[in-house]
Amino acid sequence: MKVLIADDNVDFCSTISEIVSSFGYETVMFNDPDSAMNYLSENNREIGLALLDIEFGPSEKKTGLDILEHCRKKYPSIPVVMISGKGSIETAVKATKLGAVNFIEKSIVSKKRIKEVLESAVSRLESKGEEKEILHFLQVHGLIGNSKQMIELGDHVIRFGRTDLNILVTGETGTGKKLVAKAIHAVSRRSKNSIVTVDIPNIPKELFQSELFGHIKGAFSGATDTKRGLFHKAHRGTLFLDEIGDMPLDLQSNLLIPIEERQVRKVGSVESEDVDVRIVSATDKNLINEMKEGTFREPLYHRLRECEIYIPPLRERKEDIPLIVDYYLRIHNENFDEQKVFSPSAIEFMSEQIWKGNVRELASLVRVILQTVKNEEIEVSDVHKMLKTSSSSPIVEGKAEAYLSADRTLKEDLQQVDKKKIDATLKRCNGNVSKSASQLGISRETLHNKIRKYDLDVQQYRKNRK
Repeated sequence: MKVLIADDNVDFCSTISEIVSSFGYETVMFNDPDSAMNYLSENNREIGLALLDIEFGPSEKKTGLDILEHCRKKYPSIPVVMISGKGSIETAVKATKLGAVNFIEKSIVSKKRIKEVLESAVSRLESKGEEKEILHFLQVHGLIGNSKQMIELGDHVIRFGRTDLNILVTGETGTGKKLVAKAIHAVSRRSKNSIVTVDIPNIPKELFQSELFGHIKGAFSGATDTKRGLFHKAHRGTLFLDEIGDMPLDLQSNLLIPIEERQVRKVGSVESEDVDVRIVSATDKNLINEMKEGTFREPLYHRLRECEIYIPPLRERKEDIPLIVDYYLRIHNENFDEQKVFSPSAIEFMSEQIWKGNVRELASLVRVILQTVKNEEIEVSDVHKMLKTSSSSPIVEGKAEAYLSADRTLKEDLQQVDKKKIDATLKRCNGNVSKSASQLGISRETLHNKIRKYDLDVQQYRKNRK
């Protein structure tokens, strides 16, 4: 691991470098913010930790907090520790809010303290590495996001998937339960064999036993040959019972023995056959309530739910929406050899909606927009138009007033979106127009024009600077 040290005190910088090097780490030293930031732009992948002074000399326009903010935006995987000779609670709080993982004062810097900081950073990097692997695993299986909820979901999929326990996957419609089931199978010891899906609602009641357990020739009218059931086809693999909550009550008892004893009997046969299957089931229903109402058998519930994986709805992880949009955007551009993009305002607009159909609904809308909108950059108006024409995608109540009004034209609605976006960015950047323009992806001149257009007072944002 290489440690970047930035401090305007040359002697102190060298001392810290010697201490860090004594623990076996390589260091690079800089005495001004610009040099440190320039180095990071070319060599950020080499840096495992940054130690930054808060205050630089009076000739420097930037501070260590500027480097910290730059790192958090551009290189979020690099842990940053702030060092200050003028430590204060206010400065420490500000550094923490900007993303510093630790804060130490020069007056108490010691070899022991530096060692503690290094060990903490290494532990953090290992944790981040694990999280990165988890999120990559999920993405390979079409489950997109980097929120805490997704990391937890991925951890459960991997940990439970590697067992041979039966798993119940729960979550609202459109959250990706089938994708989770496939990911569970992929990480299991059964991955070399098949995962067989049983679409519970679409199996006729009179054919249920035949479909799942098979039948022998002559077992019933039309049984002209002996047939293997889905349990047989899933032998040594995974049997995925999709929409298990929709199974009629009078059929549920048929699953008890096959799941408990791993034995099935073909319709018309008197002999049982061993089957080695792992059961993964999924439902968007609350099976606890179903049991209370007498529509789901408790013995079956306990056999199916040796452990449970819950998939959160999209409204509980809205920070994943831009990543999901980008995922389907890249797929579209690759498949159709196009270079389409969504404007930042369009992505923010989609992020503010409550997607009742969850990821499935969002992905469907994105695909339709990309294939029907001719212009290369997709704007809020394009998304707005598609939402209005989709009966299943109403604009979210409670959020619509922030963007839309029946008393305004579409152009005026879009100006409201624009103004709110600029207002939020200026607040976040404490009135720094250059930083705001960079985050908005527009020039300073364009931003100044919009500030005048919307009669925004930049000084007001700067007064809020702490």
